[in-house]
Amino acid sequence: MIANEEYRQFLESVRFVYGYDFTEYAEASVIRRIRSFMEANQIPSLKDLGKMVMKDETAFEHFIQEITVNVTEMFRDPLFYKSLRKNVISRLATYPFIKVWIAGCSTGEEVYSMAILFREEGLLERTVIYATDINQDALQKAKEGISAITNMKNYTENYLKAGGKNSFSDYYKAKYNSVLWDKSLRQNIVFSVHNLAMDKSFNEFQLILCRNVLIYFNQSLQSKVISLFYESLCPFGFLGLGNKESLLFAEKQKCFEEIDRKEKIFMKTK
Repeated sequence: MIANEEYRQFLESVRFVYGYDFTEYAEASVIRRIRSFMEANQIPSLKDLGKMVMKDETAFEHFIQEITVNVTEMFRDPLFYKSLRKNVISRLATYPFIKVWIAGCSTGEEVYSMAILFREEGLLERTVIYATDINQDALQKAKEGISAITNMKNYTENYLKAGGKNSFSDYYKAKYNSVLWDKSLRQNIVFSVHNLAMDKSFNEFQLILCRNVLIYFNQSLQSKVISLFYESLCPFGFLGLGNKESLLFAEKQKCFEEIDRKEKIFMKTK
């Protein structure tokens, strides 16, 4: 059992010492992941966990890697990508230079999916994709561009359902039990650490994707992050969310128009 006051004190300590703010994350989700971490590492109490991570930066990095969610796959929710091709790409094509922000990019599968989509639509050469995440270990894996070969059957099916135009195997090279994504896909990708709960806007974008991240935030932080995306989008820029997410509780809700209600694609209009 983790007492509420003890939990709050632990999060405040993490914020004060390391600058990671989890105080507005969905409490049940964070507590569940803390318990899982404690059980896996045989840590008897939250007090003991606090002592360990406050004194040992390496232990804290391990904690952060476990506590931040890294569930992703290539062309996850394929109909979302199909909708992007249909409803967004032609408008992006009118810009001489395109900037895309993928927030909460995890180990990079969504980033490489977008690079493939933009290449097939003839836009990758004039696009820069900024891929950010709070988890440095996940970002490093994303930079390396390596995936398990056991995922390729599922990824290929997703790619085809998403409206893929080529052979999916053209985009990677298989070696032993892994695949390496084509280096040319990485040329226009910038990987960087960014904390949605604390950091500010850092550029102006035509498209922002933040899918299946907001579900781990409380309503207040969700609204704050949507405002951050609003500030980061150019006029008539596009925002893509996960299928269980919405603008319902966001302060800037009325500043967006629904482009695809089911696939959660919105356009900034005000």
